[in-house]
Amino acid sequence: MKKIITYSLFLFSSFSFAQVGIGTSNPQKDLHITGSTSTIRIESLNSVNQPVLNDGSKLAPVYVKPNGDLTLNPPGYTTGGGVGTNQPLNFLISIPNFIPNGPYGDGTVVANPVGVTNATQQIVSVPFTSPQNALIEVRYAMTIDLSDEILPAPGASTFNDISARTVRCYFYIDLNSDGLDAAESSKVYGLHGEAYTSYAQGSVGYAFIHGVGYGNIPAGNHSLVFFGETSDGNNRKTYVGFGGSSDYLKIRIYN
Repeated sequence: MKKIITYSLFLFSSFSFAQVGIGTSNPQKDLHITGSTSTIRIESLNSVNQPVLNDGSKLAPVYVKPNGDLTLNPPGYTTGGGVGTNQPLNFLISIPNFIPNGPYGDGTVVANPVGVTNATQQIVSVPFTSPQNALIEVRYAMTIDLSDEILPAPGASTFNDISARTVRCYFYIDLNSDGLDAAESSKVYGLHGEAYTSYAQGSVGYAFIHGVGYGNIPAGNHSLVFFGETSDGNNRKTYVGFGGSSDYLKIRIYN
């Protein structure tokens, strides 16, 4: 009897410290799963057992508690509005050169010919996605190419009159990327303007314009719609290319 007990303890000890392999006969860790498409399923975290934090359609974040347990609901956080809102959200979308340069590096041109004092045109629409209701911070910067001759063209022409021009840039938030409606078009974000004046002087090149704006958005797919605007005298010609040389867009998303 004594020998049997000793043998049983030896077997128990061997199994206690054995490494387990799934898909391999030579496990390298306590649990070793091989295969390029191998996955792990924990049914206690699925949409049936955790319907509040895992709705079955959006990805549910999994956290590791101090003792190593996996959970959808870590201590110290509140669930707030439901799926996906129990974790702090703060990430950055960075989009360099978000405006097409155009054939001559003029970007998107807003034309203000003789007889027109104010001209407005859409520069670009930039789609983005937010996983939940959030506050967005938008920072943009772009070069502007000013000319008194029609753009786009192989070379811009400097102003040679005594007159001032103003250039402005701003954006709207197109919720759900379904086109700007009246309510969305009534809210202007990130408005910034520059003034330019010259008298028979100046050089061809790029000025710079930038802005920042904040807005609240629901979860989903949305777009930032940028517009450029110019103003001048009634008998003046002003052509402005937005984003021809260098531009960048940064979207910070917070919950």
